[in-house]
Amino acid sequence: MELRVLCERYAMTDRVHYHPDLIFSVGTQVVTLVDMPSAAGLVLHPRGTVGVVVKSPTDLEHSYRVRFPDGFEAPLKQSEVTMLAKFKEGEIGDSAHSAQTDLYDRVIYRCVIGSQAYGLADAESDVDRRGIYLPAADQHWSLFGVPEQLENHETQEAYWEIQKFLVLALKANPNVLECLYTPLVEIATPLAQELLDMRVIFLSRLVYQTYNGYVMSQFKKMQADIRNKGQVKWKHVMHLIRLLLSGIGVLRDGLVPVQVNAYRDRLLAIRRGEVPWDDVEKWRLSLHQEFNAAFETTTLPERPDYERANAFLISARRRAVSDKLP
Repeated sequence: MELRVLCERYAMTDRVHYHPDLIFSVGTQVVTLVDMPSAAGLVLHPRGTVGVVVKSPTDLEHSYRVRFPDGFEAPLKQSEVTMLAKFKEGEIGDSAHSAQTDLYDRVIYRCVIGSQAYGLADAESDVDRRGIYLPAADQHWSLFGVPEQLENHETQEAYWEIQKFLVLALKANPNVLECLYTPLVEIATPLAQELLDMRVIFLSRLVYQTYNGYVMSQFKKMQADIRNKGQVKWKHVMHLIRLLLSGIGVLRDGLVPVQVNAYRDRLLAIRRGEVPWDDVEKWRLSLHQEFNAAFETTTLPERPDYERANAFLISARRRAVSDKLP
């Protein structure tokens, strides 16, 4: 798993995140999906009764112990209960209503990032596609809403909803900034081209905090791996060094250097585990000094241009009213 996966963070939404294999913990409020008859055959607790889990099973083959307000307890299988929060949400949280298959038709930008774009690919490297989709106005305005991200793990594709993409770009998310500067662009509608033409608005001194903080925290984990396990995942080390080089380039030159160019051979040697850890650490510390110096002299603004990003989003939303993809 490359750095791009490690540093892609997605905000939680207000919807209930529910997995069918989830085992409810003790204390979870649940709703019954079946009637529970008494010994006499009468319905003691009808379907829809609320109870609380007092004992959870070790697997989905066994039953929960559920207690009801009158003190009655009953064993219930996973198929016979659901979370109260999920039950109340109903179809609002049903992903089927968001017509995700149709949303792929609303992709306005598709590019390749990762090793292919960096110039570090080998025969085993995936082709990682990322991009942006613009939901139709009716989908965006609907009760069911749209997901912040579309993902297809089989094809290594992921597309951010346009607002989510802009917010991440404004926060100097490395993966998103690389999307804007990768040389490998496969789809760009006129609207997406407008965004590419103004991509410099997302570059600011925030790059220093975002890139530097992430690299430092990850290297601490790798130092712990060296102490505890005697080895690290060299592919991760390579991409962390690459991220630091990229951050220096952003602060110095005012653009995101995606292709590694002159550093390619040295980075590939790290990935193959041919460079001793002490030498990698020396390079990292030297790069941190360069990064600090670049931060001191950068001409980038303190913050990105929120106003232009907001104006672009409003314009995109207005154009989403049309059935034609802008």
